[in-house]
Amino acid sequence: MIKVEHLHKYFGGLHAVDDASLEIATGSITGLIGPNGAGKTTLFNIIAGVHKPSSGKVFLDGEDITGFPPHDLFQRGLLRTFQIAHEFSSLTVRENLMMVPGNQSGENLIDAWFRPNKVIAEENIIRGKANEVIDFLQLSHVADEYAGNLSGGQKKLLELGRTMMVDAKIVFLDEVGAGVNRTLLNTIGDAILRLNKERGYTFCMIEHDMEFISKLCDPVIVMAEGSVLAQGSAEEVKANEQVIEAYLGTGLKNKKGK
Repeated sequence: MIKVEHLHKYFGGLHAVDDASLEIATGSITGLIGPNGAGKTTLFNIIAGVHKPSSGKVFLDGEDITGFPPHDLFQRGLLRTFQIAHEFSSLTVRENLMMVPGNQSGENLIDAWFRPNKVIAEENIIRGKANEVIDFLQLSHVADEYAGNLSGGQKKLLELGRTMMVDAKIVFLDEVGAGVNRTLLNTIGDAILRLNKERGYTFCMIEHDMEFISKLCDPVIVMAEGSVLAQGSAEEVKANEQVIEAYLGTGLKNKKGK
């Protein structure tokens, strides 16, 4: 579904992504791991249209989407979540979900003034969809709570829920487990697996919790110093000497001949 070819990204003198190439297969849950500063989030931001690459290409289902802005990628079914949840804190959980679908009739002044029945009917459909998502993610007990009052794990579930309000093809999850207690992390993991198996979602996730990665992801891609270092099953990458070396802080010593 996603093909990345020879991506580079410079921030001044910092080479954040260095000739990274990878593929994400349709229907997979792909893990992206690596030490801090490896370029993982920058790579996500390039794919998701937050940053334009200095060079290289990104393809979605064979279409060159390099440099497309996030709203265009959203319309194509490419969505991402963030390490720090970006909820609308003064809206309820249900209202946060209902905000997601684009081009709603209520946003059009003519429809809002002269076609109120159309607006109400559409809103009822969206509310019904939001209620289904709330039930799926086991958030019914906080459906009418302000999102700003949720725990960190509940906010991560809400971010996942927002991707369910549209027809997502692929969802990029940036450290979905960061700051989340083990019980809620298991709930998030179960939801991701169900979305993958039952609804055909493709996922790519950055995560530092190797137990969580091992449970969900195959393959696992390892980055270090802006480059793709290794790829394989969770067990294979954990046993890879170059991966162990990168996590111990010596980076790509063997690869670059330093």
